[in-house]
Amino acid sequence: MDAALNLRHITEDGANVPSEDPRRPRYLNRHLSWLEFDARVLALAEDPSLPLLERVKFLAIFNQNLDEFFQVRVAEVDEQVELGINALSPDGMTPAEQLRAIRARSRQLVSRQDRAFAEEIRPGPATAGVHICAWEDLEDEDREHLRELFETDIFPVLTPLSVDPAHRFPYISNLSLNLAVVVQDPLTRVRRFARVKVPPLLPRFVVLPDGSRFVPLEQVIAANLGSLFPGMEILSHHAFRVTRNADPEVQEDEVDDLRTAIETVLRRRRRSPHAVRLEVDAAMSEEVRDLLVRELELEPTDVIALASLLDLGALWDLYRLDRADLKEEPWTAITQPRLAAWGTSGPDMFEVLREGDVLVHHPYDSFDSSVVAFIDQAAGDPNVLAIKQTLYRTSGGESPIVHALIRAAESGKQAVALVELQARFDEQANIAWASALEKAGVHVVYGVVGLKTHAKVSLVVRREDDGLRRYGHVGTGNYNPNTAREYEDVGLLTADPRVGADLTDLFNYLTGYSRKRRYRRLVAAPINLRSRLIELIEREAGRPAGRIVLKMNGLVDGQIIDALYAASQAGVQTDLIVRGICCLLPGVPGLSENIRVRSIVGRFLEHSRIFRFGNDGSDPDFFIGSADLMPRNLDRRVEAMVPVVDPELQRRLEEILSASLSDDTLAWELRSDGTWAKVQTVLGANAHARLQELALARGKVHPG
Repeated sequence: MDAALNLRHITEDGANVPSEDPRRPRYLNRHLSWLEFDARVLALAEDPSLPLLERVKFLAIFNQNLDEFFQVRVAEVDEQVELGINALSPDGMTPAEQLRAIRARSRQLVSRQDRAFAEEIRPGPATAGVHICAWEDLEDEDREHLRELFETDIFPVLTPLSVDPAHRFPYISNLSLNLAVVVQDPLTRVRRFARVKVPPLLPRFVVLPDGSRFVPLEQVIAANLGSLFPGMEILSHHAFRVTRNADPEVQEDEVDDLRTAIETVLRRRRRSPHAVRLEVDAAMSEEVRDLLVRELELEPTDVIALASLLDLGALWDLYRLDRADLKEEPWTAITQPRLAAWGTSGPDMFEVLREGDVLVHHPYDSFDSSVVAFIDQAAGDPNVLAIKQTLYRTSGGESPIVHALIRAAESGKQAVALVELQARFDEQANIAWASALEKAGVHVVYGVVGLKTHAKVSLVVRREDDGLRRYGHVGTGNYNPNTAREYEDVGLLTADPRVGADLTDLFNYLTGYSRKRRYRRLVAAPINLRSRLIELIEREAGRPAGRIVLKMNGLVDGQIIDALYAASQAGVQTDLIVRGICCLLPGVPGLSENIRVRSIVGRFLEHSRIFRFGNDGSDPDFFIGSADLMPRNLDRRVEAMVPVVDPELQRRLEEILSASLSDDTLAWELRSDGTWAKVQTVLGANAHARLQELALARGKVHPG
């Protein structure tokens, strides 16, 4: 496996630095750690044991991940360099050093991507009845078919833009795929540069009549450039793609109208002047590459040359093919026995919750028959007086949660939706849903100024014989049925009056004016989540046999890391299951020798946050929540964490943690030198397969 570049564990001359040496940083670089996560995704695309289209999917995910990384994280570091900022990151690197290391590691990963596509994936579909063809490999009959298709369906929507004294260099939109074309006038011998944008609304892969072979759209356009530049000689053509800063900030003077401010941000994103990466066809001439670098105001080091196709995120189009034989066996979520009273109306969710809490684990447990059923029943129940709901990432098409809130408002209920407009890359969808909710009479609010609302909580207030009763849901994932089929998340459905009272206080904080600082059950950020976690870590450090198991997406916060280091030095055995960024360095003598870090990467995106404190003999505490252990989550977001106290539900959380810790198929381990290594497969334990087995043993398949 490739070692992570420049993790600052060695001196400039390459000598190892002893762990006790004060020059050795205590943390790993967060940006390089993120790249190592994407490298683990790429390894799935390289895995020949996976079905072909699953590998295609992971290659698409790797590319989309890298696109977002450059748009947001690299753009941030690049701006620091532009501004001359030399402050050191926690791991001891200047912005310029980070940028150099990021570029070097990115090139390594792109080279692996090229090999995976060219040597393993591109030839693979040919034997499986799905083939990505190059134009030069086609027969004359196929080329004639594509020429006719070009004239009727592609040519009319193309707009060639030339560069000459009368036409300035065109604006190249973010992540658009383009052809750089050099043409020559046969009479004057004058050479000109032109740009042709590959239309994003057309299918990226053009299917041939046999239905099994596909040709990249840009190659079809390139082969027919004579139609765009009649009478001119086509000297060269090469694909290129620009990545721009996609994270412009909301200005303080814009917060009076957050929706207007976010719409302004979206316009800035579309016309962002700040380019951070140029991807080019490796065969592009130096002359054209220099022209693009100059006009885009980039440096030569910002260029990444690819031997394979550009924008492999478009491989999602191939993954969507109806070829079950080339994919993993589909998983159908189960419905737990307590929620499985099927019928025309389903179980009475409120009666179920009055009997005890329900823990749901998606995608193993059905989202539709649990969380959606809870909100849906509340919307139609005449005894329900109010429904309050946070919405962070909504589904693009149909959102059953949103439609339930609309029905609730139309029936006269008090319906409240806290829509987070600043959920990056989901702003447009959230604005659209916010507008639809408002039109239906739902009270829509946008949270607290200066904080993103990332908490995943719902509250239902119902009139019952003995008075008003509150029901709630606290989860780790978004209220999105699409991601609930792919993201691994947990949630607690409860009628606990203390949780209900806390949710009431939390929504009052989010929708009105409140200085509530203490809750009965909930732990909230930015109020006391960090301090409570540190308190629990320190408690374990004070016990003779302390034990900590934490499962999350990212671990960056320096105070939490330092507390874990101190606990390790006190003898606390700690296991961290971190899907993505991890800035903690495990296994270092005198610092973290009692800490182990692993990452599970597979068919489902590990997304839940589960925190366990204490060993079996000390009555351990379990918590679930929306927050990763990162400064942004603990300081600049509204997050909610809830204890899980029912012994049976604690056992279910223990099953999830145990499956992750025993996995030797999907798991990677972080070593003390800062590099990740695949766990050696001995028993063939697969966390996702194990959790599917447990779900099937526990319930029955949901029919919808």
